[in-house]
Amino acid sequence: MAGHSKFKNIQYRKGAQDKKRAKLFAKISKEITVAAKLGLPDPDSNPRLRSAISLARSQNMPKDNIERAIKKSNDENSETYDEVRYEGFGPSGVGIIVETLTDNRNRTAGDIRSIFSKCGGNLGETGSVSFMFTHYGKINIPKDLIDFEEIFDIAIEFGASDCDEIDDFYEISCSTEDLHNIANLIESKIKTDLAAQLSWKPINLINVDEESAHKILNMVNSLDDHDDVQEVFSNFDIAEELLDKL
Repeated sequence: MAGHSKFKNIQYRKGAQDKKRAKLFAKISKEITVAAKLGLPDPDSNPRLRSAISLARSQNMPKDNIERAIKKSNDENSETYDEVRYEGFGPSGVGIIVETLTDNRNRTAGDIRSIFSKCGGNLGETGSVSFMFTHYGKINIPKDLIDFEEIFDIAIEFGASDCDEIDDFYEISCSTEDLHNIANLIESKIKTDLAAQLSWKPINLINVDEESAHKILNMVNSLDDHDDVQEVFSNFDIAEELLDKL
């Protein structure tokens, strides 16, 4: 669930889609369980759970998986997860934000620190990187569902701040506070489940050369593969002519 669009494209081309889908489902399941445990197990009364379920549906996650994840929130013997954010720097000084859900803070901190170190980066203090990003709400809509002009008008009408075309979908941006409300309004308008999430957008991008790009992608891959990691965001930029070489 990495947060950089070019990196997503590279991930897709590198294959192993079944494995990645299984990992994605596992991470979404964890988010559903945490959302249900922190609030009510009823999505109508729990905006975070509603968004998690919408994300699951948008990724074609089986209904049984969603129901199991919700039921797990009522299991007194199930793990209790903490939300922990890590910030640090990768090769070429790129900033990296790692969002995790963990049932063992010490284990996760050690693992994340080790990945940063092995990949030529270093873990920083809270706030050392996040000031280089904007924290916002994003809603993704497949392009084949609606025209850009129409979804742009709908998004602005409901209070979104922007609407961009990214790869095969439109990304609607809004404040973190308004995410759930705007997502619900748009869903009711276009009659489909949407992927709505909190995200981090870099204020400025750092251009990297081929050598650094390999190191950074290896680092982000390693972080994204960790079971406790939900999202990885970075501010690196790879020139188009380098993409085919990676």
